[in-house]
Amino acid sequence: MSVPFNACRRLLLAAGLACLTAPALAQAPLKLKFTLDWRFEGPSAPFLLAKAKGYFAAEGLDVEIDSGSGSAGAVTRVATGAYEMGFADFNALVEHDAKTPGSKIQAVYMVYNATPAAVFVLKKSGITKPADLVGKTLAAPVFDAGRKAWPAFAKSNKLAVDAVKWQSVEPALRETLLARGDVDGITGFYFTSLLNLEARGAKPEDIVALKYPDHGVALYGNAIIASPKMLAEQPKAVAGLLRAFNKALKETIANPDAAIAYVKERDPLINVALETRRLKLALESSVITPEVKANGLGAVTAERLQRSLAETVEAYGLPTTPKAAELFNAAFLPAAAERALK
Repeated sequence: MSVPFNACRRLLLAAGLACLTAPALAQAPLKLKFTLDWRFEGPSAPFLLAKAKGYFAAEGLDVEIDSGSGSAGAVTRVATGAYEMGFADFNALVEHDAKTPGSKIQAVYMVYNATPAAVFVLKKSGITKPADLVGKTLAAPVFDAGRKAWPAFAKSNKLAVDAVKWQSVEPALRETLLARGDVDGITGFYFTSLLNLEARGAKPEDIVALKYPDHGVALYGNAIIASPKMLAEQPKAVAGLLRAFNKALKETIANPDAAIAYVKERDPLINVALETRRLKLALESSVITPEVKANGLGAVTAERLQRSLAETVEAYGLPTTPKAAELFNAAFLPAAAERALK
């Protein structure tokens, strides 16, 4: 029995639509631009691992990861809409929000549970504790996180804010000045300045690091941040990115030596041994803290977040105190079981 022409056409049309609909249901990956806070170095391993191993793709995301030139710049990139998400110092976000009310950028995953800021001195100086810094000269860029948070460090250790003198320098010169003995100390990220000092001839046993978290400072460190547009229009994508990153971070913690290969893949010029050590230092000092062991990766505690905010506002001399609930949004975090460290 022959099929009428119109019926045949309808069958063919339906079949064609079915073919078109199947891929449409899967949908093309959502393109998303993500900015790091700094160059491709050891600490960027979990981001690059998540992309290279297809964890972002498995969440329906096509993530473009770019290097950065500082946390303030990363926040600005997200604020302007040039990037949907990024990685930046939470305190830079606090500062931006206080000076630009209503920006509505939020941190959604706290990667560095403790600020990496530290004061570095050489053992031969005789400085062993915060009180020994009185009257000394410290060098750092004006935008250095440790320098900006110095008032919090000073207050926690009962020092006057003006107990030290500051010498403003370019980032590349900071460790050189200390290694040569031209200044008494410097501030910088623990896992950056320590390795830079060693590269300039200082022996590990001759370096003294007064890490801010070890001396009463409650500041949180770097977090994954998202634009208000992304949070409002693509909440599932935000949650998916965090699931993928969380999986990659746990893999990085379990095997940092293997994870560094993904940084090398992105930047073939890195020193693998150096960046592996930098990654391990970052994980040990800023990621795997007692709070994280108790509460899991990515989260914050309400009491400490409030104290951290107050410290930042006072130390930075900010005009207003942003509301904690408006700056950190835990709604997109993976389930607690997925974030737990075994």
